[in-house]
Amino acid sequence: MPRPDVHDAHRHLGVLPAHPYYGGPPVVPDVRARATIAQLRADLDAERTSAAVVIPNYGVPKPSVAFGFNELCVEAAQVDERILAGLWVSVRPEDTEATERALALAGERGVVALKLSFLLGGDVTDPACRSRLDRIFAVARAHDLVVHVHTSPGGAADVDRMGTLVDDYAAEVAVHLVHLGGGASGHIKLIGGRFFDWVAAGRRVYTDASWAVGFAPRWFAAEVARRGLGHDRLLFASDEPWSDHEGELARLTGAIGDPELARRVLAENFRDLYLRERTPRPHPATTW
Repeated sequence: MPRPDVHDAHRHLGVLPAHPYYGGPPVVPDVRARATIAQLRADLDAERTSAAVVIPNYGVPKPSVAFGFNELCVEAAQVDERILAGLWVSVRPEDTEATERALALAGERGVVALKLSFLLGGDVTDPACRSRLDRIFAVARAHDLVVHVHTSPGGAADVDRMGTLVDDYAAEVAVHLVHLGGGASGHIKLIGGRFFDWVAAGRRVYTDASWAVGFAPRWFAAEVARRGLGHDRLLFASDEPWSDHEGELARLTGAIGDPELARRVLAENFRDLYLRERTPRPHPATTW
């Protein structure tokens, strides 16, 4: 069987410092993290990945580390046409200046996404964070960027909370809910109706199956066939180095029996979302 054309909608660049997670000794769990553009390009060559959205690595409770990889991701996008860049941004009030520096890069060649994760702080229900969300989504709208949002089973990144971002912003800005809701509870909430209701209502919402529990991508594909919509909203993502390209690709291709849907998920949906002609709008003024 010929290898399918693969586009990776979400992976990371940058090496994190050791950290004492959960009260244990300092460790570096993401052993395949890449520090350089050359290493990233070698991985894409080995995988035969046609294109990838590359986002700053994060995972230690120091947002400054993730912010520090923004320019590296932009540089990667400008030296290799396979690479597109996502920028780390934050809704925390104390990260306002760093986020503004990141948003200043939004118009750079190769930038296609902004990345939010409430794992490092902030709360979608906090009015102080809401004003910063308005700012981030305004810049995304002006530059026609996708906003990637981490989802987890519970806590500040729970899909119930992240779903408010779809309700509030995804009429005009594409929102990518990373990890298909994050865990079994999130999968059931999304695939059981919420995700497809958003699509039917015209929301620009997307997701990927990285870290997904095995039943979820199979169920998603079955719901696409049953409902007749959503085929254009699922993307392949490796989430390297926090997951593995080989495993994610095998799991997703094994779950999708329809060759046409597989082709869309592995390549065409990425091309439609990221490789299309973009029409920037006037950049919104800073309001802080």
